[in-house]
Amino acid sequence: MRRRDFMTLSGGAVATSLLFPLAARAQQTDRMRRIGVLMNLSAEDPETKARLAAFEQVLQRLGWTVGQNIRIDDREAGGNTEKLRGYAAELVALAPDVILAQSSTAVALLLQATRSVPIVFADISDPVGAGFVDSLARPGGNATGFMLLEYSSSGKWLELLKEIAPRLTRAAVLRDPANPAGIAQFGVIQAMAQSLGVEVSPVGIHDAGEIERAVAAFVRSANGGLIVTPGAASSVHRDLIIALAARYKLPAVYAFRLDVTGGGLISYGPDLVDQFRRAAGYVDRILKGEKPADLPVQAPIKFELVVNLKTAKALGLAVPTAVLARADEVIE
Repeated sequence: MRRRDFMTLSGGAVATSLLFPLAARAQQTDRMRRIGVLMNLSAEDPETKARLAAFEQVLQRLGWTVGQNIRIDDREAGGNTEKLRGYAAELVALAPDVILAQSSTAVALLLQATRSVPIVFADISDPVGAGFVDSLARPGGNATGFMLLEYSSSGKWLELLKEIAPRLTRAAVLRDPANPAGIAQFGVIQAMAQSLGVEVSPVGIHDAGEIERAVAAFVRSANGGLIVTPGAASSVHRDLIIALAARYKLPAVYAFRLDVTGGGLISYGPDLVDQFRRAAGYVDRILKGEKPADLPVQAPIKFELVVNLKTAKALGLAVPTAVLARADEVIE
């Protein structure tokens, strides 16, 4: 059940204006416009379908209808970097009016292929550090969009894990070592660990075999738990990670609601479907003549805390009342 929507930072009014502009702005030209979509998730992933559906629904509210005045060419790479590289070149060759991109890898490959086609990104941790934009306020190039989260919030995952599993003394941080965001997130978690009496260690998640071996080695000592940082690799191997946590009875904290509805214990992070709704607003503005360079990168405005009581029971954990009171959704 839904408990509440936790609004953070500022920008609720901005988001509303993106999604519901004046009727005068909704007037479209007769020319068919082309939108490319490049995602590092798989086409079969329920999250992919939910995000694209939300994106198209908002576009339709803004006056854009697939088959009438827009065409959407979508490509999903399923975590395969080489496939993603080929799709990036393929979409740029189609000369779209704008490309919607999910994941830092997708944006990097698109920017290698074009510095002229407008790009709107979502699900990006550090667009300035990655070199995608000059600054959040003034992107300056052909890309802009929506940040995933600020690194400082990464410590919240360890706090929640310790709160829901008080005996925890060790935590494995699952991350992609090739992703700069994963490295920065681990640094924040590590800085928080000493004050909570928890020893943290990084675990690479390049492929399924590496994940299985690392988790099996980690559970040889007691009082452990998992922190699953967001990224393409953790999304691709979501089901495996959740299954391993259940098999070894490890409390685990995730970044997204989908991990918990899929059987994970607890999650805290931005609503990514909402990011795709907001991205539709930027795509609309670009199709009407605005430039990515002038559209500021925006932080999340909607975060979710989700708890799975069924999983907690299977792990022998009693979820504190304070955690349940803060939860946006409790799965029973």
